[in-house]
Amino acid sequence: MAARQTEPVTVISLRKLSVAAAEPQPRESKTFTVEDAVETIGFGRFHIALFLIMGSTGVFWLAGSLLIIGLASVLIPTLGWRWLIRVASIPGIILIMAFKFIPESARFNVSTGNTQAALATLERIARMNRSVMPEGKLVEPVLENRGRFADLLDAKYLRTTLQIWVIWLGISFAYYGVILASAELLERDLVCGSKSDSEVVVTGGDSEESQHPCHCHMFAPSDYQTMIISTVGEIALNPLNILGINFLGRRLSLSITMGCTALFFLLLNICTSSAGLIGFLFMLRALVAANFNTIYIYTAEVYPTTMRALGMGTSGSLCRIGAMVAPFISQVLMSASFLGALCLFSSVCVLCAVSAFTLPIETKGRALQQIK
Repeated sequence: MAARQTEPVTVISLRKLSVAAAEPQPRESKTFTVEDAVETIGFGRFHIALFLIMGSTGVFWLAGSLLIIGLASVLIPTLGWRWLIRVASIPGIILIMAFKFIPESARFNVSTGNTQAALATLERIARMNRSVMPEGKLVEPVLENRGRFADLLDAKYLRTTLQIWVIWLGISFAYYGVILASAELLERDLVCGSKSDSEVVVTGGDSEESQHPCHCHMFAPSDYQTMIISTVGEIALNPLNILGINFLGRRLSLSITMGCTALFFLLLNICTSSAGLIGFLFMLRALVAANFNTIYIYTAEVYPTTMRALGMGTSGSLCRIGAMVAPFISQVLMSASFLGALCLFSSVCVLCAVSAFTLPIETKGRALQQIK
């Protein structure tokens, strides 16, 4: 049998075999996410403009409160309250016009599948910051489970959610109640019972004032000073509030400040001097501000990432309900029964204190949860 003839192996033949064996590999296209783009673009003029516009909506809340009191002290005695409303609305109108310079969130557009709008936003930010975009194609991240309202009422979070809602409603009720009650106290001078509705004597039987008696009087400069000093109290307890949150925990710190708020509401009924009234109002404003700080931190920490925004949003809605109810108590009920209104505010604060103390989860030292 004849032997099979084999072709000699050479360097050239080995190269041919290696070229034939190597299959062309497709080149992977570069991609980037919104986070990658943000890191590449960096901090610049866009972020400064965003800070100035959006930061002006909440500069520290205290600045706006002090400004409106200062405007009232100047405009009401001279031009009247209508001009105060007109002037006070100017910053809001300017802010609304400035909102058109704020683009939609790129993360939101990507999460909804609108990558073109997200890319346009990122390119605009890059131009403003005089930076460059990362190379490649903007891709959507893996979709995570989004929070649903039903998740807040799940067995795992039902008790926490209900108690948080009670606390948010009660805190806003007390906060706006303090503000409105301060004006009512100064306007009617009811602290020591020096004036009451039954003691108001109306003269002039045929005058318009006799038919429609007005029990209020114009604020004196000292009244505006009292309101300014009490408003400054909103930042007075911030250092102690921070220490309490970090060392005592969220639940205990909130229950203590809510209990103190209830106490100072009742102290407003004590016959005291002008300095005493200022002190009571100062402490009340400081305590209600501390309550807001603590419950805001707790709510953001107790829910996982997929539910955090939903939990904050629903709590904020309950907060508005409390703000809407407060005027009926601090102005309507207080006119009928001064002590009754104060007792109602105090009772709500006690309920919030008990609810805060019995919250099932303490978030101090607890890592933020990413998933449910």
